[in-house]
Amino acid sequence: MFFKKTILIDLDGVLNEYTGNYIEGFIPSIKIGAKEFLEDISKDYKIKIFTTREFNLVQNWIKENNLDEIISGVTNKKDLCWLYIDDRCICFNGNYNDLKNKINNFQPWYKL
Repeated sequence: MFFKKTILIDLDGVLNEYTGNYIEGFIPSIKIGAKEFLEDISKDYKIKIFTTREFNLVQNWIKENNLDEIISGVTNKKDLCWLYIDDRCICFNGNYNDLKNKINNFQPWYKL
C-alpha cells in the first residue's frame, strides 16, 4: 500500500444538491456523479468531508449514500491535507489586487 495524500471536500454545494438554502437537521441529496467522482479519486487520495454540519447527521448521510467505504472521516477543522475542494473559496495567486477583485465579484457556482 502506498501513502495517499488527503483531500478535504466540502459537503454542501460540492457533494450534495445544496443551493444556498440551509435547513438545520437536513442534508440535501447527493449530486449526480458525486459518488462516481469520489470512487475514482479515492483510488489515489484519502477523502475526508469538511463541513460545519452536525457530525452524526453527516455520518448518516454518508451511510445512506453508501459512501462509508470511500470517505475516511468527517471534520469541521482545517486539517492538514493536500488540498481543499469547496464551492465557496478563492485560490490565492500571490497578487492581492487580484484577490480583492475576486472577493468583490465572488459568487458560488449555483448563482452564476
